[in-house]
Amino acid sequence: MELRKLGSTPFEVSRIALGCVTFGREISQDDSFRLMDYAVEHGINLFDTAEAYGEGASERIVGAWLRATGSRDRIVLQTKVTTNFSPAHVQEALQRSLERLQCDAVDFYLMHSFDAERPLEESLASMQWAIASGLAKAIGCSNFNAAQLQSAVDVARDCGLAPIEVLQPIYNLAARDAEKDLFPLCAANRIGVTSYSPLGAGFLTGKYTPDRGALPEGSRFAIKPAHADIYFNDANFEIVERLRAASAKSGHSTAALAMGWVLQCHAIDSVLVGARHTGHIDNAIAALKASSELAAIASEALHAA
Repeated sequence: MELRKLGSTPFEVSRIALGCVTFGREISQDDSFRLMDYAVEHGINLFDTAEAYGEGASERIVGAWLRATGSRDRIVLQTKVTTNFSPAHVQEALQRSLERLQCDAVDFYLMHSFDAERPLEESLASMQWAIASGLAKAIGCSNFNAAQLQSAVDVARDCGLAPIEVLQPIYNLAARDAEKDLFPLCAANRIGVTSYSPLGAGFLTGKYTPDRGALPEGSRFAIKPAHADIYFNDANFEIVERLRAASAKSGHSTAALAMGWVLQCHAIDSVLVGARHTGHIDNAIAALKASSELAAIASEALHAA
């Protein structure tokens, strides 16, 4: 699989990354092991997890797999601290993550969300500790908007702190805010982009109706109903209908069209896929290979009169 240098970091990452959010929450450890084995076999080298996923279960499963397979040197490992970026909490959180991951250091350590209760200078100084201690190679952030990211860039520069080198934003056909300001800001500052939720947590596959009381059992929205707050509106259901029509005409699934559209975005270095089985990885790889065609079909459908 194609590798791409991630921003200003020395790391090269696969165009498709394995999102480990499902581990221990939606799938078992055995199934998670099979997914990680399969991902590595197919050239996927970026694994993304977080202390919040499954209340630590995801990190524990990744750690058990790393220990069982001896594969730490084969992957680029990314994890996140949830909130409260005080020095004491970041140090404790990272140590606990490393214990669960059963390794000495992570490659990327990210702030999972913006902490409006704490000065950015303090938050960034806490994150810099992770690099200075040798427990992380680079720091980054997830779910920051453009103004928050710009502030982080400015504060790090003005205070002589370690720069933000990785951004993890949501990005898909129904959530495109990153195009306007975030992507240009990342390009200008050589910040790598590892986007998530290319299928809108399954919304863009067409499995949902506007009836929130009829969420499919076991689906991502049934497990995390807050997703509906992001996607359930008339404009987004119109996008799904246009994808459905394009699918019927082209023979490509709505999921393939949505995935290919994201993978064709040159502003993104790696796209996280939160798989539940190996078929999801196969679908993402197939979409990558046909991304130019799929993106063209999806774009035409969305811009049709």
